[in-house]
Amino acid sequence: MNRFLAELLGTFALVFAGTGAIVINSVVPGSITHVGIAIVFGLVVMAMIYAFGDVSGAHLNPAVTIGFWVAGRMRPAQVGPYITAQLIGALAASLVLRLMFMQHPSLGATIPVGPELRSFVMEIILTAMLMLVILQVSSGPRETGILAGIAIGGVVGLEAMFAGPISGASMNPARSLAPALVSGNLGTIWIYLTAPVIGAVLAVPLHRLVTPIKLTPAAKSAGT
Repeated sequence: MNRFLAELLGTFALVFAGTGAIVINSVVPGSITHVGIAIVFGLVVMAMIYAFGDVSGAHLNPAVTIGFWVAGRMRPAQVGPYITAQLIGALAASLVLRLMFMQHPSLGATIPVGPELRSFVMEIILTAMLMLVILQVSSGPRETGILAGIAIGGVVGLEAMFAGPISGASMNPARSLAPALVSGNLGTIWIYLTAPVIGAVLAVPLHRLVTPIKLTPAAKSAGT
């Protein structure tokens, strides 16, 4: 249960800080700025990886959990509880923000600018890039190590910075679903429930293509 609690708390922090930055920036215009919001998302992801990476892996994202499962790094029985914990944490964060900002229209929900298909493709590519980095720097289903938090948080901040004005740079079904449910902005939620999962799954064969196969000593001897 400690792993699932870690996922709940980590996802709560991600949504509370990230979407909270969006809300505060709109309530006090220009106080944080778009660049600041991207930095907040990157920093909170980095902090949660260092806080909970050794406990649950700090997925904080149903698409990442599904990506680890497809890559064979998670038992199927863990996937449902992980995603449930993430959704509960995200929803709790959005409900708290609703209590604090009763009149806010979106609570930081991801809403595409321009054609929906463009944002759909953008979210697939963004999540594939993120998941590929995660698979490269993680060990098993755990995002651990000195550089993992910096690398993953850096990618989140980078992608939020350049893609946020178009698709919202969600890359995370829980991060998008929670504020959409609480604020009632469900019109384009299909983008953010499907595209990140597709992107995370696409990253798995890419990771296998770029990662050399490690031979055992016996296999090396046989090869010689």
